[in-house]
Amino acid sequence: MLVIMRDHASQSQIKHVVDLLEEVGAQAHLSGGEVKTIIGVIGDREIVYSLELQGLPGVEEVVRVLKPYKLVSRDFQPEDTVVHLGPHSSIGGGAVGVMAGPCSIESEEQMMTVARACRAAGATVLRGGAYKPRSSPYAFQGLGVEGLKMLRAAGDETGLPIVTEVLDVRDAETVAQYADLLQVGARNMQNFMMLDELGKMGKPVLLKRGLSATIEELLSAAEYVLKGGNRDLILCERGIRTFETYTRNTLDLAAVAALKMLTHLPVIVDPSHATGRRELVSVMSRAGIVSGADGLMVEVHPDPEHAKCDGPQSLRPEEFDELMDGVRPLLDLTGGHMGWE
Repeated sequence: MLVIMRDHASQSQIKHVVDLLEEVGAQAHLSGGEVKTIIGVIGDREIVYSLELQGLPGVEEVVRVLKPYKLVSRDFQPEDTVVHLGPHSSIGGGAVGVMAGPCSIESEEQMMTVARACRAAGATVLRGGAYKPRSSPYAFQGLGVEGLKMLRAAGDETGLPIVTEVLDVRDAETVAQYADLLQVGARNMQNFMMLDELGKMGKPVLLKRGLSATIEELLSAAEYVLKGGNRDLILCERGIRTFETYTRNTLDLAAVAALKMLTHLPVIVDPSHATGRRELVSVMSRAGIVSGADGLMVEVHPDPEHAKCDGPQSLRPEEFDELMDGVRPLLDLTGGHMGWE
C-alpha cells in the first residue's frame, strides 16, 4: 500500500501516519520530495487495509498496490534514483555510467594495464572479477582476496570506483571492504538470503537479471534489497536465454525501455555477456544507450586471445576507445550526460 501525503504535509502529520503503521507491525518506507511525501507500506495486508488512513490530517490518498514489488516502483518514487559511487562517479537521473574492465582479474600487470586504458578512454567505473561463478568446476575460479586487492589498487591509482561480484553471502563483508559497488550476478538474482544481507549493508548494489527471469521477477528481487533499507541499487539487463544460438544470449532492449517506465532505479546493459561476440559489443552498446539505458558494463582485456575467462567477448583497449567515441554523440540525442564530474 502507498500513502500519498498532501503537498507540504507537516512532519508531525507524516510521523502520525508512520506511528500508526508501526503500531500494527507494518514497515513504513518514506520517499520525500520537495513538495510531496509518499509512504510505502509493507506488512500484513488485512491489518494494514483495516486502518482508516484516508481521513487522517495530511493524507491525500491511499493506494492499494497489487504488484509484488512496491518500493522499486515509480508509484512509490516518481523521480529517478541517482546512485553515487564516489566523489566523481554517478549513475541515473541522466548521468550515464560506463563500467569497464576484465571479466576476471588475472594479475597485477593485467589489471593495471586495463584500468589505465579504460580511464583514458572515459570509463566511469572499473570492473573486475575476483570470485568467478563458472559452469565447469574445473574452470578458473578467480583469485579471491588477492584479486580484490589488485582491483582496489587499480581503482585507487586511476581514481575510479570499483565493482565486483559477491558470489557467496559469506563473502559479502569481505568484498564490501574493497569494492564501491557490489554486484549480484545473474545466477544469484534470486538468492534471497544474499539480497537480504546486501539490503542491510551500506554499499550500492548492482543486480543483474537472471538468465530466464521475467521483468517482474527482477523487480521483485530488487525489492528485497530496498526493503532492507538500501536504496542505492542499479539494475542490469545482461541478456536472457532464448532459442537463438548465434549469440551467447539475447539482449532484451524492450525490457530496458519497460524498466525505465516501471521503476525509478537506474538500468544499465551488459552487451558483452548478452552477445558473447566481440564484434557485436559496440553496436549493442549504442543500441542500449538509445533505448534509454543509464549505462554500460563492458569487458576489456589487453590480450583477449589468452584471457582466462570470456576472451571472445572482451574488447581490446583500442576497441573500447572506439566504443566510447561512438557512445558520446548519442548522449545529446537522449538528453543524458557522462556520469563523471
